[in-house]
Amino acid sequence: MQRLRPGLVLGGRYRMVRHVASGGMGQVWEAFDQTLQRQVALKVMHPHTQDELALVERFRDEARFAAQLTHPNTVTIHDFGEHDGLFFLVMEFVDGPTLGAVLAAGPLPVEDARRFLGQLASALAVAHEAGIIHRDIKPTNILVNGDQAQLMDFGIARSIDAESRTLTGNVLGTAHYLSPEQAMGQTVGPPTDVYGLGVLAHEMLSASKPFDKGTPIATALAHVQEAPPPLPADTPPDLEALITACLEKDPDDRPTAALIAHLLTEQADEAPLPTGEPVDEDATVAIQAVPRRALLED
Repeated sequence: MQRLRPGLVLGGRYRMVRHVASGGMGQVWEAFDQTLQRQVALKVMHPHTQDELALVERFRDEARFAAQLTHPNTVTIHDFGEHDGLFFLVMEFVDGPTLGAVLAAGPLPVEDARRFLGQLASALAVAHEAGIIHRDIKPTNILVNGDQAQLMDFGIARSIDAESRTLTGNVLGTAHYLSPEQAMGQTVGPPTDVYGLGVLAHEMLSASKPFDKGTPIATALAHVQEAPPPLPADTPPDLEALITACLEKDPDDRPTAALIAHLLTEQADEAPLPTGEPVDEDATVAIQAVPRRALLED
């Protein structure tokens, strides 16, 4: 198996240029498509994860689900392949920071948060219409390209009608952004992504995670039992009401992504967004579902 390095050509076509980022399942590289003569991004699965059949299938799922979506606020998937035992995903190259890096410098202006929330809701509305749930809405899964937010990483997405690949008793996701139904190991649907949008919107305006109790289990339990902290005082009432609705504990009480997109007016703001050094405390992992007995404790 060849070591990843600049100049290595995967699939006889994609020449690796530079390492961009690393995650739980793989590395992301800037690359050059020698056939179509264009810049692309390669997500290459870690060799040690390829021994786990469920992880390989999840990686294939990411390619399949994301490739079904065409939306300006979703990172486009171009190709999927295998080279010398390495599985790789070819994506649109977005020259911009993650939203996590942006938020490391502080909260967003209200109009930037409003615009991004509307864009992401629009992208999720298209995914939900196609029968796809993302299940992992968080700042590090969103790229900021000028005045556009682009959703990426459908690594734990699933069809609404599909069986989950997660092991029984575990919840796959990121504790700070889990919906109550995810935290309890219950069935998820489009409202799960809407809850994630609500958590994300709260963080965009406050630059802090609304639910953070120090451990994954305690944080997951807070999603189930606790109300989110108040939003900043300068949050417009209509936006505050919408975010509050997204964070309802009962999935049936949340608005749809399509309604959120309809209610929010996307407004361009030419001011550059600040960026900071991202510290990814929110890698997507399988965590134990909140024990039912914990829900009964005072």
